Amino acid sequence: MSPREAAARIEDKMLERSESRENGKPAETFRANETQPEPEAIPAPVPPQPTTPAAPPSAPPLVFVPKPPLVALAYVLASLTAAVMQGLGTSLISLNLQQLAGPLEATQTEASWLMAAYLFPNVSLGLILFKIRTQYGIRNFCEIAIIPYLLVCFAHLWVDDLSMDILLRFLAGAAAAPISSVAFLYMLEIFPPEKKLNIGLCMALSGLALSTPLAGLLSPSLLDANDLRGLYLLELGLALITFGFIYVLPLSSPPRARVISSMDILDYGLLAISMGCLAIVFTMGRLYWWLEADWIAWLLIVAIVTAALLAMIELNRKNNLVDFRWITSREIIHFAGVLLVFRILLTEQSTGAINFLRQIGMFNEQMAGLYWCILAASVLSGFACAAVMKPGREAGIHLVALVLLATGSLMDSYSTALTRPEQMFLSQSLIAFGSGLFLPPAMAVGFSAAMKRGMSYILSFFAVFLFTQKVGAFIGSALFGTFVTIREQYHSAIMASRLVSTDPLVSTRLQQYVGAYAKTTPDSIQRNAQGASLLAKQVQIQAYVLAYNDAFFATFLLAVGAIAVLLVNVAWNHRHRLFPNAAPEASPAA
Repeated sequence: MSPREAAARIEDKMLERSESRENGKPAETFRANETQPEPEAIPAPVPPQPTTPAAPPSAPPLVFVPKPPLVALAYVLASLTAAVMQGLGTSLISLNLQQLAGPLEATQTEASWLMAAYLFPNVSLGLILFKIRTQYGIRNFCEIAIIPYLLVCFAHLWVDDLSMDILLRFLAGAAAAPISSVAFLYMLEIFPPEKKLNIGLCMALSGLALSTPLAGLLSPSLLDANDLRGLYLLELGLALITFGFIYVLPLSSPPRARVISSMDILDYGLLAISMGCLAIVFTMGRLYWWLEADWIAWLLIVAIVTAALLAMIELNRKNNLVDFRWITSREIIHFAGVLLVFRILLTEQSTGAINFLRQIGMFNEQMAGLYWCILAASVLSGFACAAVMKPGREAGIHLVALVLLATGSLMDSYSTALTRPEQMFLSQSLIAFGSGLFLPPAMAVGFSAAMKRGMSYILSFFAVFLFTQKVGAFIGSALFGTFVTIREQYHSAIMASRLVSTDPLVSTRLQQYVGAYAKTTPDSIQRNAQGASLLAKQVQIQAYVLAYNDAFFATFLLAVGAIAVLLVNVAWNHRHRLFPNAAPEASPAA
């Protein structure tokens, strides 16, 4: 007899005894020959418990309810509007610095402070905002977050002074930080849980990539119509549309939890100062040059000191804002390194190709076709990635993305001074498509690993992601621009050393440039000076072309190196499948 059957028979006997007592009959004893179970197999009788009030039921898990097609389309439009709006803050400035400097009566370098001021609070606010929306609810978070952005957009319409505009861009960067979260949440809202980290994530990231090409397409007509105020009117219009979407379309909000402590405020302050200082250093350092301005060194010192203080505090806390032990683990360092290298590779498009075309005399109006190609490739890559992305395919998707990036960079490295946007349609489309393939699988893997560990690890993952994507973008742009500047000086020195007046080719070209001013400048000395200046300008343009070609080729080599590392990593992880008959290493003798 099994222990379960024996326990059942004992319960029946106990029930018969209790019934016999109630009827006044003596209880029947157990027969001696009845098989008894082992003592340890008999479950202990449960004593009667005192009556206690029932505990309140826990919050039910969120249940996904499919939305009608038109409502789902409204959520997609809300996500895309918010994504484009938050990205225009930097895209409109970076793509139109030359046009912005004039109305503000500033140099192009001084106008660059608008971008630095915007990025200082924007790079780190997403971390603390994650806790805020967890504690106070997504609905309240979205409704309140859009109001400061609206107010800042309104204030921009009445400001035309550089110092006040820098202050407003700082406030705009802080107010725009929650909007990227709003864009993610609205896109993920329409997908079931099993599709949020593939289809939903790909669509959300594709929406965030649309702001740069759209800014290049829309800004020329806006500047022509209403100068600087036209750009701010576009931001205001998108903010008002997003404001309406937020108050009409609800979001599913998980149960609230108290996750913010007083130490979080101090830790976030240190993190914001550190990342903000790094943003300014890598945004403005190349323009003022790294070794020429003392304040660059001081900002870098402040960033390092505040980061060290943050690490000291966090390593001695139980409820971390950022878990430095997890961040410094081998897996996270590998993950951060992959994202950082990828972000540096993408500067070939955002900083390289666009600036190269500007350097040879192209404007946004002439690059409209290129922006359309980048826009189309970004959208198509989102759909393609959503179609193929499944657990276990990350390495294959990353390999395809890196091959596309390497191919596009190699094609651009053969540019000349006669290259026009049409010659870069294919190469830039390949790079845009590759960028859309790379990020969603990497983010899905990191986010899934963090979700399994808890809230503090999700915040740490966001800290790593923010650093690699936002600060990494500044690092990549600074490295690319610095490399171009150094190589331009190198090529200029070599070319200038070969321009001697006794060379017939140089003499003929100089006479052609001097003759171009014959009808406009009667003074021969002035004509010679203008002709020599034009020749020097042409030499500088050719030097920049060679420098950008060097930078494009360096990007190609970096992509090839990343491909090699990826293949080695995949081979190492699957070494047992590749070499199934390999004998294990013999242990050393004692």
